[in-house]
Amino acid sequence: MNQEVPNNRSGLLAGGNWIIDQVKMIDVYPGHEQLANISGQSQGTGGSPYNVLLDLAKLGASFPLVGAGLVGQDALGEYIIDDCRSNNIDPSFISVSPGTSTSYTDVMTEIEGGRRTFFHNRGANATWNGSDINFSASNAKIFHLGYLLLLDAIDAEDSEYGTVGAALLAKARSAGFKTSIDVVSEDSERFSKIIGPALKQVDYCILNEIEASKVTGVEVRRDGKLIEEGIEEASSKLFELGVTDLVAIHFPEGAYGEKSSGEKLRQGSLALPKGYIKGAAGAGDAFCSGVLYGVHEDWPLEKCLLTGTCAATACMSDPTCTDGLRSLEECLALVDEFGIGEDES
Repeated sequence: MNQEVPNNRSGLLAGGNWIIDQVKMIDVYPGHEQLANISGQSQGTGGSPYNVLLDLAKLGASFPLVGAGLVGQDALGEYIIDDCRSNNIDPSFISVSPGTSTSYTDVMTEIEGGRRTFFHNRGANATWNGSDINFSASNAKIFHLGYLLLLDAIDAEDSEYGTVGAALLAKARSAGFKTSIDVVSEDSERFSKIIGPALKQVDYCILNEIEASKVTGVEVRRDGKLIEEGIEEASSKLFELGVTDLVAIHFPEGAYGEKSSGEKLRQGSLALPKGYIKGAAGAGDAFCSGVLYGVHEDWPLEKCLLTGTCAATACMSDPTCTDGLRSLEECLALVDEFGIGEDES
């Protein structure tokens, strides 16, 4: 049964990974004991709540944005909290862990095509379990949690709910929130153990096609080619596993959305010119922010998916996770500029 949320609730509370990305542009990803040339470097945001909240701020969301998580007692931690305040993101539930470093990631981004490789230091994020969130003190409409599989304490076992993350989502729901999750892409067999319990407490599930396949066991690509019926099957399976309201799956060819009412929709990606993509880091979070923007505002599924697709497209114009984002109007205008690409799947 779908969770009923009072109409007077407003805002998005996002908790999880707070990361600083050190983005390095390289000519090629090298083999062992080989050399790659770094042609540029920039610092950017990283982590699901940080990226999603900052994207929403740049899109122009008028509802409250609140962050939750843990940073280290260092310069990067101070930067994150100051950055939140300067973008009208309330850091009330972001705590400082003395003697711990703020999480960071070295993102190696290939100039040609924007492919990325990540070297990650978990830092303070590893010990955050969400216990410091006072849900009763927030009137936000949605609680977004990410990334599952990259939060050690959140991914730990819980005797009642299966995982600490699932228990946290259940706590948010009992306080009147709708819930949303995102996960990290990793090559492991942990998906069913960690994500499975969480799905029983999730209203909105937003994943990429590989993550959806890992969670459900459904094949979505064969010889590199997207399997349309596999995407639909994976979406249906996610509902069977517990998702109550919405499944949105994004992939390079576009996106697929399905609502519990039975409405299904396929959105194509934009026809981008060669050289447009400067990096794909943060594109999944940008898609997530666009979809959650629409869900919060009760937009039709079509506009939710289109906004997510356009936000992801804007994101890829810059090598960092969030600097490519712009206003909602500017993002949606990208459709007129580039058009929808021919689907080769």
